Amino acid sequence: MTLAGPFDYFVVFANMRTGSNYLEENLNDYDRLHCWGEAFNPHFIGHAGKTEMAGVSLAEREAQPERLLTAIRSKTDGLAGFRFFPGHDPRILDVALKNPRCAKIILTRNPIESYVSQKIAAATGQWRLGDMKTAKTAKARFDKQEFEGFLADLQAFQLDLLTGLQTTGQTAFYVGYDDLHNLDVLNGLAKFLGCDSPKDKANTRTKVQNPQVLRDKVENYEEMTAALSGFDHFNLSRTPNFEPRRGPNVPRYVASEVAPLLYMPIKASAEAEVLQWLSSLGATRSGFTQKTLRQWKRKNTGHRSFTIVCHPVARLHRAFCDHILATDGDVYLEIRQRLIKDYRIGIPEVLSPDYSRDAHRAAFIAFAEWIKGNLNGQTSVRVDASWATQAETIAGFSQFGAPDMVIRADDMKRDLPLLGQWVGAKTEPVPGLAADTPFALSDIYDEHVEAAVKAAYQKDYMMFGFGPWAR
Repeated sequence: MTLAGPFDYFVVFANMRTGSNYLEENLNDYDRLHCWGEAFNPHFIGHAGKTEMAGVSLAEREAQPERLLTAIRSKTDGLAGFRFFPGHDPRILDVALKNPRCAKIILTRNPIESYVSQKIAAATGQWRLGDMKTAKTAKARFDKQEFEGFLADLQAFQLDLLTGLQTTGQTAFYVGYDDLHNLDVLNGLAKFLGCDSPKDKANTRTKVQNPQVLRDKVENYEEMTAALSGFDHFNLSRTPNFEPRRGPNVPRYVASEVAPLLYMPIKASAEAEVLQWLSSLGATRSGFTQKTLRQWKRKNTGHRSFTIVCHPVARLHRAFCDHILATDGDVYLEIRQRLIKDYRIGIPEVLSPDYSRDAHRAAFIAFAEWIKGNLNGQTSVRVDASWATQAETIAGFSQFGAPDMVIRADDMKRDLPLLGQWVGAKTEPVPGLAADTPFALSDIYDEHVEAAVKAAYQKDYMMFGFGPWAR
């Protein structure tokens, strides 16, 4: 049975040492609200040592996690809920996040406070305090690398929750650790869950275990403060990314029929040369679906997948020459006309002998400057795969499966034959990169070209460590 309201059950999303025990006890004091603890902890059900709940055993829950969810809802006279931490059963996380009739409560705490509290609890073995007379004390020792990992895991969990809520059009009730002793906030949370019977005092069975200031709880406090001063709390160094996400684009993958090699192409990144090399080994196959590609992978034990990345200047120049200047197809015709008429980029309607090297250099720089706005969502023109960032393209591949190797175009003459040897294929020479027309990049390259492209492709420069283009 549930309360009359918009929800069928609730979940408290939290991390260890955020006050979730205290919040659970207070929720359970409200009429017809019941939180069943860490119902989907992989090591127990509900609370430490328990292997059964609501008639469902640990083994039964592992086989069918939703069976326990159904059981606790049926056993609750009102609205049932549970606490969920990172590391709990991800199958239930997926179910709960997608269900708008599941109320989401997100409990947070200052990460350094949680980290220190967890270190002290681990040292003392005391994870809950009922009275100060039984309190155990210890000091935590701050470890910078350990805290960085702790913080990264916390941020990843919070990002998963945020993305799940955003993509399903939902919201959550956010509670901070410091809010837990505010009765008005607790009553507001109960009202959010459909309970209209406020209480006049908070439950205080669970006590604060380590009320001291951080200086008194951390043995290397000065070292900790020095280390934390280097953390970018506001993420000021992050490169903004407004580029649309890309899918895996499996139909464009090319596999060898004679060697267990799979090429995952990035458009304008040495595609023709790689396909020529792959074909020299024997027949190739493309046009996969995700299903047929899985079948190919199962059949080709020991397969290797790879992609090629190019220096952003070289790649963008190739895309510019092949797709914007070229007039032998209509796929890019509309974009070309927009660049000429709306953005006043000096691209000739038809290439002629009058198109000079200086005109080409000016047009390419203007195109690179336009690309920066295009990638940042400032134009109505699509972000084409030929100039989407290579980092975002590879991230799209990873939705199906990341490539085993990311090879730089400048190194492929060395690395592709080596890759072929690893899978027992007869190696063939790799053709060199074809020169761009009507002008080679070396004809126009200078620091202004480099700066215009780098401004557009900061993400690729950072992710792949590119320096200035080498002639």
